[in-house]
Amino acid sequence: MHAFDVLGDPVRRRILELLAGGERSSGAVSAVIGQEFGISQPAVSQHLKVLRENGFTTVRADGTRRLYAVDATPLREVDAWLDHFRGFWNQRLDALATELARGRRERRKNEDS
Repeated sequence: MHAFDVLGDPVRRRILELLAGGERSSGAVSAVIGQEFGISQPAVSQHLKVLRENGFTTVRADGTRRLYAVDATPLREVDAWLDHFRGFWNQRLDALATELARGRRERRKNEDS
């Protein structure tokens, strides 16, 4: 499965957001996702499986619990792909910063007058 196919699902994106805060048990992830999306624990487990099989998460056993964490490797690959397009929005953000600075200068100039 392509990285964008994995990340295209809002449930899987939300799971990654939760795991970005640190390692969590599958039960803790299921509780939050179940409440937010109204899906069952088996459905959450399927999303965790997709993330794990595609390298976005790691899992380790801690007794009977399964602890999930983000694996940043595929995210770095997505970031590298997006790097080709950053120039498009960086130019616009630079232009916006210039306009904001110009507006601040004008306001100060008018306030001092």
